[in-house]
Amino acid sequence: MIRIPVWCFRLGLMLAAGVMLAGCGGSALPALPPLHLSLSTNGVTLSQAGTPVSVTVLPTGGGGGSLQLTLNGLPAGITANISSNTIRLAVSNIAGAPAGSYTAVINGSETGVSAVSVNLPVTVAIAAQVRSATGAPLNLAMSTAFQPASWDYQFFQNNSGAVTMLSNLQPSHVRIQAVDGAVPETAPGVWNFSELDAIVQPVLATGDHSPEFQIAVAPTFMYDANGNLLDQTFQQFAQYCVQLVEYYNTGGFTDSQGVLHKSPSPYPITWWGIFNEPNINHLTASQYTQLYNTVVPAMLKADPNIKFAAIELSDFGTQPQSFLPTFVAGVTAQVNAVATHYYATCNQKDTDQTLMNAIPQTFVAHLQYIRQEMQTNPALASLPIWVTENNVNADYSNNGTSACNPPNAFVTDPRGTDAFFAAWRPYEFSQFVNSGASVTMLYHWDFDADAQFGEVNSSTGAPYLSYWVDQALGAYFPPTADQLPIVSTQTSDVELLAAQRPDGSITVLVANHAVAAATDDNGAGAPRTVLLDLSALGSISSAQELTFDAATSAASQPQPVAVTPQGVMSIALAGYGSVILILKP
Repeated sequence: MIRIPVWCFRLGLMLAAGVMLAGCGGSALPALPPLHLSLSTNGVTLSQAGTPVSVTVLPTGGGGGSLQLTLNGLPAGITANISSNTIRLAVSNIAGAPAGSYTAVINGSETGVSAVSVNLPVTVAIAAQVRSATGAPLNLAMSTAFQPASWDYQFFQNNSGAVTMLSNLQPSHVRIQAVDGAVPETAPGVWNFSELDAIVQPVLATGDHSPEFQIAVAPTFMYDANGNLLDQTFQQFAQYCVQLVEYYNTGGFTDSQGVLHKSPSPYPITWWGIFNEPNINHLTASQYTQLYNTVVPAMLKADPNIKFAAIELSDFGTQPQSFLPTFVAGVTAQVNAVATHYYATCNQKDTDQTLMNAIPQTFVAHLQYIRQEMQTNPALASLPIWVTENNVNADYSNNGTSACNPPNAFVTDPRGTDAFFAAWRPYEFSQFVNSGASVTMLYHWDFDADAQFGEVNSSTGAPYLSYWVDQALGAYFPPTADQLPIVSTQTSDVELLAAQRPDGSITVLVANHAVAAATDDNGAGAPRTVLLDLSALGSISSAQELTFDAATSAASQPQPVAVTPQGVMSIALAGYGSVILILKP
């Protein structure tokens, strides 16, 4: 009889299956069951404020021995303390752990078992706190613009809902810039207001009934072959401007043929701009100053109640430094606002990062310079600055060729109306509020246009995403809202703005302008999460989130979604876009 050790009987099932074990009259031990790792969570969010988060690793299989864990793939600013099968993560160094999305690899091993791993998605969130002490009013109004011309003067005629769309924006001092066939004096003493009034009259009937008429150009017959005004005393141009004032404000004028020209609207035009972008339209700073000092007093004789936005500068390079000093030193006529334009680029190939950087590095710096220069003239020192043209890209088609980069073909830049814009414009709006330059008007260029420039489609009247973004900024951050302090652990790629509206509600803007890759040109953006500490605001009865991003449909007005109010609320954006958090006490 052969004696078999007792412990071998405990493996009877294996013996019955024909598996022989060493020491039991057989050969090799069986392989242990494979090791598997699962996690107590699908991912973790770490606050840059340093609050720790724990993750439990749940092993199955293996030999039941001691589990050894290691962790790889996190930036240096995150600490990981491992105790048994629990990992405790925290941000210990904000600089080393910038906001973003990461993947940690958790490796598990056990004696006699092949090592395995499992991925843990980790989000590093910006920590921000909204404080309760109210500051000065935001004092920045949103508006829009039209360019009456032979190619688009029929916009209101062809789109029955366009007046309602314009009214729903609630714009202030809608800008009207007549060019081409909409310039009403077609020959000396010969006038035709039909194309101009096809735009002006609907605008006068909407909003605040107070547009800004930008007298962009003189009638064609006043120029020589090189685009210079023939009359360098500017009296001829001044008379043209006077007759525009008479037409809209003082009961009209009678032309040389005895025909009375009179606006049918009961609303006068109070605000006037004098010459568009003189710095690139054949006027030196000295010539423009002389023109302005000639034209404005003449217009005031016709109507002493009117007001003026001066310069309307084409802003690029060092144009403010080249043009402003001469005008500021030499202007003697009435000025009620100083105006400038701003486009982030004139090149469709410029990267997303270039366009985002241009807001604080170029244009905010220029606005601050303009304000500084204005303060050297007491008559201008306290006047507001208006940004009367604004969009992502200024380039346009010149018979199919890029106007800014010939001989390259013109390519429409969709960043003016897509998710990129949903980050760019709110970022810019907030930067202007905080610039210290007293920017009080921000105009979209322009209302009816293509996917590069428009708020609505010029052919169909359908809204672009840009329309809804602009409408929301105007509605939820009105000029009369008081700014609330907001501090955050990172400001490089998420813009934050908080305000208390006159009805007592509080709105918080989170604009994610984080770029995914340095070479992106209309990329998707990088994900960002913000943890908003609202505890200083006291009790909040309701909260809503209004989101504008790549998933937002422009076909109809995006609606706020109710969320549960909490002391700390998480705002997450998967890429370019913005969220407006609406809080009611």
